[in-house]
Amino acid sequence: MASGEWHCEKRFKNESFKNEDENVLETGCLSIIVLGASGDLAKKKTFPALFNLYGKGFLQSDEVHIFGYARTKISDDELRDRIRGYLPQSKEDAEDVSKFLQLIKYVTGSYDSAEGFQALDKAITEQEISKNIREGLSRRLFYLALPPSVYPQVCKMIKSYCMNKSDLGGWTRIVVEKPFGKDLASAEELSSQIGELFDEPQIYRIDHYLGKELVQNLLVLRFANRLFLPLWNRDNIDNVQIVFREDFGTEGRGGYFDQYGIIRDIIQNHLLQVFCLVAMEKPVSLKPEHIRDEKVKVLQSVIPIKDEEVVIGQYEGYKDDPTVPDNSNTPTFATMILRIHNERWEGVPFILKAGKALNSRKAEIRVQFKDVPGDIFKCQKQGRNEFVIRLQPSEAMYMKLTVKQPGLEMSTAQSELDLSYTQRYQGVVIPEAYERLILDTIKGDQQHFVRRDELKAAWEIFTPLLHRIDDGEFKPIPYKMGSRGPVEADELLERAGYVQTHDYIWIPPSL
Repeated sequence: MASGEWHCEKRFKNESFKNEDENVLETGCLSIIVLGASGDLAKKKTFPALFNLYGKGFLQSDEVHIFGYARTKISDDELRDRIRGYLPQSKEDAEDVSKFLQLIKYVTGSYDSAEGFQALDKAITEQEISKNIREGLSRRLFYLALPPSVYPQVCKMIKSYCMNKSDLGGWTRIVVEKPFGKDLASAEELSSQIGELFDEPQIYRIDHYLGKELVQNLLVLRFANRLFLPLWNRDNIDNVQIVFREDFGTEGRGGYFDQYGIIRDIIQNHLLQVFCLVAMEKPVSLKPEHIRDEKVKVLQSVIPIKDEEVVIGQYEGYKDDPTVPDNSNTPTFATMILRIHNERWEGVPFILKAGKALNSRKAEIRVQFKDVPGDIFKCQKQGRNEFVIRLQPSEAMYMKLTVKQPGLEMSTAQSELDLSYTQRYQGVVIPEAYERLILDTIKGDQQHFVRRDELKAAWEIFTPLLHRIDDGEFKPIPYKMGSRGPVEADELLERAGYVQTHDYIWIPPSL
């Protein structure tokens, strides 16, 4: 390769191609307020994500202040000590950790208290004044690490007491966590209550799966590679699986989990978001609204789920948790088939599968292609071509192919073309999902957040089934901990046309 070509290749490998309309990171005073600061979500996810952004230079000490707000009566230092245990512990990071923790201040108050939010506003304003920021120019990001039941009252308090005082270029944004309701009616009610207080561009409904590296890679894979354009349709693809498996149970969270179940907790949000990115049409541009328009279209094309294409299960021992009712009908496992009524996907089953206490832990997308017509090698029994995107753990993409076995005889075997991230991108730290998404909220980029009409379309798909489960009309099948789940689920996959490869196991390459 000529020297000029090498430099050109290197430049393009490292260059970041961005949409010309993409929002950029603004400068000026930024206040990040974590409500529910003493809770597990804030300590384990939100504050560590903020620290990572600080360590990478996206949050500058002279521009950002972080506030914790909760009912727990503790001091600034006590909150910092609680957070410290979830931040890096190495000597190399010690100085950055100390500096970051000094950015955090704590305000105590209840979630429906005018006095508490007035005190919070006073603390924020004092920091903005100390930075000589003109009133209205500051940026305020409220992260609600709270149960959805308190969203309406908290949003009302923010709107009444903690907004920017004028519209001079600053902003106020709120981040809300799932679950966004329990069915269509409750989700619409919650959306209406928040929508009366904030405009849609101010609301960021976070689903951390949309921040995962391989999920964010889906649009690039599909629409930047000519290879996939003619293949990604019903003419070539037989079925698609989107799978989430955990090898542990509820582990002390049984009472909380029992209110929702695996469909509300995983399938209706995480897996359905991945489903949208796999199945949607090419957007007009990378503008967030264009991408979200296409996601809504594919959700609206999903036909009602058929009873015979659903299997739900509950692992044996689930009801041993004292916080779980003895008569619980809540599924800890579900497999179901979604079918899309449009030109691209008519007749292709999308199999969504999620479960707890199974025999492995992984999340992946598995696109299985149709059999080769006129199989002259008689190798169809070995398995079909599959394109697999492994979301976690051991992020990777690989294509299962039939190849000739090395040797003198003409025999075939299944192998793969493999892009494993730990091998290809050695030394590259893959950002945490929350880290990416919080940065997007600061930039004002809503591409990876759920829009209100998208949320409504998602609940329309699942609400009828969920109501039947809640009413006891649909009973979960018992399955053993550490198994694949109910045998009936594998039988459903077989009826849907999925062909399992028995003699092939993907092994992550070693460095």
